[in-house]
Amino acid sequence: MKFTVIVEPEGTSFDVNDDESVLDAAMRQDIPLAYSCRDGLCGACKARLLDGSVTYPDDRPEALSEADVQEGLALLCQARPSSDLRLEANIADAIAGIPIRKMPCRVSSSEQLSHDVMRIILTLPGKIKFNFLAGQYIDFILKDGHRRSYSIANAPHDGEHIELHVRYVEGGEFAEYAFGTMPDKAMLRIEGPLGTFYLREDTDRPIIFMAGGTGFAPVKGLIEHSLQIGSQRPIHLYWGARAVRDLYNNELAQQWAQQYSHITFIPVLSDPADDDDWQGRTGFVHDAIMADFDDLSLFDIYAGGPPQMVNAGFDSFRTRGLSPEHYFSDSFEYARDKK
Repeated sequence: MKFTVIVEPEGTSFDVNDDESVLDAAMRQDIPLAYSCRDGLCGACKARLLDGSVTYPDDRPEALSEADVQEGLALLCQARPSSDLRLEANIADAIAGIPIRKMPCRVSSSEQLSHDVMRIILTLPGKIKFNFLAGQYIDFILKDGHRRSYSIANAPHDGEHIELHVRYVEGGEFAEYAFGTMPDKAMLRIEGPLGTFYLREDTDRPIIFMAGGTGFAPVKGLIEHSLQIGSQRPIHLYWGARAVRDLYNNELAQQWAQQYSHITFIPVLSDPADDDDWQGRTGFVHDAIMADFDDLSLFDIYAGGPPQMVNAGFDSFRTRGLSPEHYFSDSFEYARDKK
């Protein structure tokens, strides 16, 4: 059985099979709805259900609270239609026309940036052109069919390769391979680009970037793209980590702040080591932002990192006037392999 979905306010319509999610159907038909993790963890694909009803294959998704349900919100990456639908949802126009492709790639280099983060550089066969937006991600398609998602850490102007920041997680299917048995010049298979975590360029609103751990990777791409296009929008970069050694690209972030007057860098450590001699900010990174800004209504906020950080930030920032349409996220679970 098929159902029809109408997306307001644009009036865009598409069909959904009763055994697929609304988001999967939209992607299949090149309808650029906003999304990020596709696992029900981040909430980036929340939409208001104006008419109709949906079900979920399992329990209520993690990123959809009971309050969200009462407000009439649905999580499109998990929602299955049980009738025709009319939704109020975000359309990510910038990704329209950028094809999502499966393709081979080769590991051209790998470098350990810290005790648990490795930078991997991928190159594609010469005849393949990979178009992407800064902040998007790719999926590795592993031999057993599992998938592992990683954010692209470089910007399109530097797009002759794909830069990834891979964090070691014990038992993580791809992480164990990358840090262990992956040979030089390994051939891999990827799908991408994916996600709608990209810089909204049709505004002069100041930006707050909130990164957690390797959530710095997509933020790096976004900042490099912003610099490339000559944007002078004020940028406040907050990077949350456990200890100094986890700020694996700290020198680059400091360099931006020193070289560009419109960029401010604030590292925040949740559990600094005794020998760090840390004199900077401590605690949770979203709390540092809350301490620094009484009014967030005029900002665009981009959050990259674990779902707990992304969701805590969203809940907190709304109490300071941030509207949901100005909160953009790339949320991922370090240890979760997709099938």
